[in-house]
Amino acid sequence: MNGRATTRNGIVTAPAWFAAGLVLRPLHLALCFPSILYLGTLAVFLFRPPDVNFYYLDRVAFCGVTFFVGLRALACREESPFVASISWPMLGLIGLAVVRASREPFDLQTWSLVASKFIVPFTLFHVAILVFRAVDAQAHFEIFVVIVLAYLIFTAVAFLVGARTLIFPSFILDESLGIHVDRARGPFLQAVANGVSLNILGLLAVVFSWSRGRVVLLLWLVLPLAVLATMTRAVWISFAFSVIALGFRIGERHLRRLCLAFVCVGLLISLLAGLTGDSMKNALVDRAEERGPVDVRLSVYVAGWAMIQERPITGWTAGGMYEELARRMEGYHVSAFYIHNTYLSLLIEFGIPGLLLYGILFFNLFRLGRASTNASDSPSVLALRKIWPILLCVYLFNAFFVDMAYQFVIGLLFTVAGILQASKESAA
Repeated sequence: MNGRATTRNGIVTAPAWFAAGLVLRPLHLALCFPSILYLGTLAVFLFRPPDVNFYYLDRVAFCGVTFFVGLRALACREESPFVASISWPMLGLIGLAVVRASREPFDLQTWSLVASKFIVPFTLFHVAILVFRAVDAQAHFEIFVVIVLAYLIFTAVAFLVGARTLIFPSFILDESLGIHVDRARGPFLQAVANGVSLNILGLLAVVFSWSRGRVVLLLWLVLPLAVLATMTRAVWISFAFSVIALGFRIGERHLRRLCLAFVCVGLLISLLAGLTGDSMKNALVDRAEERGPVDVRLSVYVAGWAMIQERPITGWTAGGMYEELARRMEGYHVSAFYIHNTYLSLLIEFGIPGLLLYGILFFNLFRLGRASTNASDSPSVLALRKIWPILLCVYLFNAFFVDMAYQFVIGLLFTVAGILQASKESAA
């Protein structure tokens, strides 16, 4: 050989070329299976809450999927997706967030929130349009939904029954991280975020399975117990109404009966949980009647509304917002004050223009659920269009009780939006 390449059936077999092939193999796989790479990024988001530093693994995954999908689009000569009705409001919000963050010295947490709340969902929406045009990629997403739902249900139920050793990863039980340590908060370290994810994933799983003629019955029946474990009233309310709305929205008689049975099972589980143990009964009663957190939150809302009235157009700077809020909340012995309301947070941060752009964005997102003229739509996509308004309502209702800054929750919603938009574009 003398260091020169030889061929066997026309294939170069020199060690150098073989090594180059091994090095380029991950690139080849990433270009061939972008949906796997995309869903892997969502999985990283799932285990990367704001309070845990995983060496910026989420940013690495996010940049990786953006790069490889963009490279694949160039190689396949695909048009870069831009949906004016959705892209422009999101760009407006990004612009407001960047200008606000730039008005003060660099702060890593501030810029991380800008990325989580605005830059990441904007990018994922457009990347999802490119990735989930194919039916097999949509099938990968359906499998991902069922797997993540099973994991979150298992974690919530294990927390509820006291099987703490079965909960993974262990940082979920770390009392020094996040809030709601006494509830099933999942890897989000926040009960509302966990409940919203359970609700949305549950609706997606049952619709995907129903459209294929298979219902994930076990998960569907255990889900009320997992939702109950979040010990969050807003999650309970949105979950109950979303299940009822699902039965009427789909229009199938058998599914309506299933949803009705589901609600009855949920009520039965709640009743049994309250009757079989004093600790569980007391916990449920305490959560239903607890006024302390509500009173504090209302006081924060009042203080926040006063701040909005002072600066209704320009909003407050990133650093000055929380300092001013803490000053107005004197007398409350709380380590930190947060606006647990997405809409008030937008008003305080960006003023009326921010909330207006947010309203335009979600108004146009609702329009994605309109009937499509694409005859090649899979049954899953057709069913997804019907429940899309329910998913948005679940998200928007719970946004009254938490500032939606969780990458997985936002990314999941905008991934579904990207799938619907991809189907709409293929029909054009």
